[in-house]
Amino acid sequence: MTLRVGVLGYRFMGKAHANAMARLPMFFPDAPDVERHVLVGRDEAALADAADRLGFAETSTDWESAIDQVDVFYNLGPNHVHAEPSIAALERGVPVLCEKPLSNDLGSAERMASAASEADVPTATAFNYRYVPALRYAKRLIEDGELGEIRQFRGRYLQDWLVDPDAPWSWRNDEEMAGSGALGDLGAHTVDLARFLVGDVERVSGHLQTFVDERPVEGETPEESPEGGGTAERETRPVTVDDAYSAQAELAGGAMATFEASRFATGHKNDHTVAVHGSKGSLKFSLERLNELELLREGDRGYETILVTDAEDPYVDHWWPPGHVLGWEHTFVHEDYEFLSAVADGDGTDAYRPNFEDGAAVQRVLEAIERSDAAGEWVDVT
Repeated sequence: MTLRVGVLGYRFMGKAHANAMARLPMFFPDAPDVERHVLVGRDEAALADAADRLGFAETSTDWESAIDQVDVFYNLGPNHVHAEPSIAALERGVPVLCEKPLSNDLGSAERMASAASEADVPTATAFNYRYVPALRYAKRLIEDGELGEIRQFRGRYLQDWLVDPDAPWSWRNDEEMAGSGALGDLGAHTVDLARFLVGDVERVSGHLQTFVDERPVEGETPEESPEGGGTAERETRPVTVDDAYSAQAELAGGAMATFEASRFATGHKNDHTVAVHGSKGSLKFSLERLNELELLREGDRGYETILVTDAEDPYVDHWWPPGHVLGWEHTFVHEDYEFLSAVADGDGTDAYRPNFEDGAAVQRVLEAIERSDAAGEWVDVT
């Protein structure tokens, strides 16, 4: 059986998943056969060019008609268009992979999770960092008790692409379309890794801040005033989301956590780091050194740097000879392999994790951090 895949969105994430699907038959021969069937977008000319580059057979500017053509639907659009197409696909019994955060607000995320439960087909929230071999290895160490009782989780995600106040406005700066800024864009990944490695988030105390209140509209340049009185001001739009956030949290079982993200961290490009501290040991991971895990075992005087590229390490045997490193793009291959295999097996909504319920669980934490910031106090995640 060949799975016909429809993809909404052809830029950043569209490229990542199209590349992953192309790699599957080369490196995962037991993966289901996949046809990149239809690419969905709004601009017909750009869409046709993208379909040619990314290997899609057809294009469509109508996501509803596209859903009726496919066996699997990937919703990689902006956050505010996650809910309606995803729910429509699920109501037709079509499995869905959706970008993170699951939606731009908690209500929509809850509706998506409910639709997934009712459809009882595999769904995926695209937390691809669960599929870094070093983090899979870290999870195994924690589950095997190598760190003892887990007491602390620390996670931060730092970028600097908005440091320049003249960086152009985009949908990611708008509350209605994005929901939140650094919190949802980056913090969602960190919260998911806390849940994946340690446990659910039970209560939070959060702080959000916006550093630049408005940004120029891309493509607009100042023009000479028609009255000859100098240069007219260029058009700007307000920034209605956070540029940075931090939060304290309590996890299930009593472990404490700290979360932090910023799109204003000068000198940091894609710096996602997590640390887990237990009664018998600790571990540290950095996305910018994603083939390595730093591990402190009981009785050691310092951290050991482990290169997670042995043949027995998660997913490594599918790629190169042992010792050869993997990259960021490989996480999408692993993610798509697991998700599409679950779809091909025909199992229900729990056949793949992280599913829409996991996405909604993360969204509850994001919403609680926003509530905490507004109230100036600890709040429960409900």
